[in-house]
Order: sequence, then C-alpha cells, then structure tokens
Amino acid sequence: MICSDPRKRRVAIVGGGPAGLMAAEVLAHNGMQVDLYDAMPSVGRKFLLAGKGGMNITHAEPNAAFLSRYGARQAQIAPLLDAFGPDALREWVHGLGVATFVGSSGRVFPLDMKAAPLLRAWLQRLRGAGVHFHMRQRWLGWDADGALRFGSATGSTLIKPDAVILALGGGSWARLGSDGAWLPLLTAHGVEVAPLQPSNCGFDCVWSTHFSSRYAGSALTSVALGFTNDNPPVQPKKGQFVITEGGVEGSLIYAFSAAIRDAIGAYGSATVTLDLAPDWTLERVAAELSRPRGARSMSSHLQSRLNITGVKSGLLRELVRKEDFAQPAVLATRIKALPLTLTAARPLDEAISSAGGVRFDALNPHLMLHALPGVFCAGEMLDWEAPTGGYLLSACFASGRAAGMGALDWLQHSD
Repeated sequence: MICSDPRKRRVAIVGGGPAGLMAAEVLAHNGMQVDLYDAMPSVGRKFLLAGKGGMNITHAEPNAAFLSRYGARQAQIAPLLDAFGPDALREWVHGLGVATFVGSSGRVFPLDMKAAPLLRAWLQRLRGAGVHFHMRQRWLGWDADGALRFGSATGSTLIKPDAVILALGGGSWARLGSDGAWLPLLTAHGVEVAPLQPSNCGFDCVWSTHFSSRYAGSALTSVALGFTNDNPPVQPKKGQFVITEGGVEGSLIYAFSAAIRDAIGAYGSATVTLDLAPDWTLERVAAELSRPRGARSMSSHLQSRLNITGVKSGLLRELVRKEDFAQPAVLATRIKALPLTLTAARPLDEAISSAGGVRFDALNPHLMLHALPGVFCAGEMLDWEAPTGGYLLSACFASGRAAGMGALDWLQHSD
C-alpha cells in the first residue's frame, strides 16, 4: 500500500456508500491518490437495497420546500445543497449515462427505476480515475502514532495517509455495514457526537389480539395523519401506511417519525390523529352517518355511505367506544380525527435511517473535525435526518462532495 506516485497526496476514504464514493470522485479527478476502504465485500450495499423498490435519487420540489425537509439541521445542510443540489445531482446522474424522470409525487428516479446500473457505471468511472478499493477492511481507529488501523480475516493493516474522509453511515441496517461502531472511536479523540436514534421508522402501539391477527400487514390507503406536539405543530399529510402485528409503519408514518420519536422521548408516548375520510368535510361525514340505515348493520352503513370498509372499519371498531357508534356526530369526529397512541419507536437496526452522529459544532465549514485536523466526515454519520423521498440521498451526495472538496483544499494549503 505504498503510493505509486510520490508527487500525489494520498487520501483514505473509509466507507463505500454514496458519500464516500462522491468524495472519492472529487479527489481522484483532482489528482489525488484515493484508497477507499469498506468492511463489506462490496460497496454501495445499502444504496442497492434502498433502490430495490425504485431508486428515488432526489426530489423536484422548489428549493425552500426541499430545504425544509431537513428540519432543525436546515441551516447546516443548506450550504452543502447550495453547492450540489437536486438539479446538479440529476445532471451528474445523466453524466453517467443514466436518464431520469420526475414522478407524479415530484420524486426523481432513474428511467429504469434501478440502482444497480447507476452504481456499475459510477464504479467503472471511479476505477478509471484511479480509485483503489479495499474490501473486507474494518476500520478500528488509530494507533498511537496516528496511523489508521484496519482489521480483516487475514490480519491487520496500518496506513498513514495525508488526509482521511470518514463516511461510515449511521446505525441502521447493520447487516449492510452501518452499525455505528465508529462512535466510541471518535469520542475517544474528543469528537462531539449525538446518540444515534431511529429515523424513518415504525412505531409500537397496543392492538387487541383480534385486530392484530386479522389486520396485520393491511395497508391503510387514502388517509391523512396529523400530529401536534409542543414545538412546532406538524401539518396533516395524506398518504398511506401499514398495520403491523404490534404497531404501524410505512411512508406516512415515516414522514412524522422524527416528531413522534422526540415526543415519545419527552412524554413517554405520542398520539397521532387519523383522518379516514380526508376528502370529505366533517359536516358531510356527519350528514351521511345521520341518514337512516334501516336494517343494515353499521358496517354496511359505513361502507355504503362513506366507503369505509376493511381495515378502516376494523380500526374504528378497535379505537372507538361501542356507544359512540350510536351517535352520528361523535362518530363523525372520530372518523375525521381518530386518536392513535404510539408508545415506542422500533429498534434502530429496523429503521430506514438514523438521526444523531457527529455534531456540526465538531466540524468546520469544510466538514473537517476540529479535534482531528485532516480528518473529514460525510454522509449519514453526521447529525442530521430527513424523510424518505430523495432527501436522504441528496444530502449524502452533497456532504460527500463537500468533504472531498474540503480535503482537497486542506491538502493544497498544508504543503
């Protein structure tokens, strides 16, 4: 592992996800010798799995709305996206020979919806630029002389590059390499980190045995979810989610996961409200329920008047008192704002992504650690989170590019 060209500065990148690969591209195309290390047998494993149902690269909504998806970290993420935002990311994808399109929801996908062709083209370009890949190499921190330590099945390796970029991911999907094992390695060197927490995750609640056995796996479609916590109120959104054996999961739940998780942490539980007829006003729902139902059962009445059937009907039976079904006005308010109490987030390793990580206060504007000059951080290991919809990948790409540019600038000024 000796630099083949002594005139080149050598950079070690630890982590082969989108952030690490983007940093590698920036540095290799600017004449650096780049060695990328990853504990897994191949790079981009979480990237490939995330694209299994359709590779959502980014989102085409207006910039202000896009930035708002990063919540409390909007100010920190904004400069990264200003330098490499959704439009620039799409152009970059096109440069790999992969066409994209904007879906009806505003999400941006490759034309074939697949992640693998994009990754293959990218890796071919990186190898052509001289990036060296070292697989099955687990980073173990630094030795007493400041060299990076790696362990593998064949033994340990020490390297001492001119700069380091850490792009190790968060703490979700440990089987794909994002296990958060880097936290104690950084805290031992005085780096400030926030605890890792699940993000874009499901939640537990208490179902009856009857409801769980009958409806687990059922999707609630054409519903709206609202949640009001202390700071700030979250506006209701339409979408869908899935009933699980012991709770709920799915895109509509993920959109609120940060606020729900934080409320559970503060108060022990969080109550969301479900609108089972979001296209109908409360008055119209009440009027339909007040119509005579004759000999029909309440279930038949709900189905014929409001198209409430299946899991929606079952959810009403689960969460509404029996006597309230005899009062149309009361039942109408439940249909439009059905309270559901959630008691715990699902475990971190089940989450799509994680919150927490290296605090931005521990980094300079170029993503270099104050405590470790020459060491940069990027991707999901930074302390930010975002909902699904292309926002996660966009910030990973942008932060990887920023770390690569930061390392390049640092190397050019440290001669």
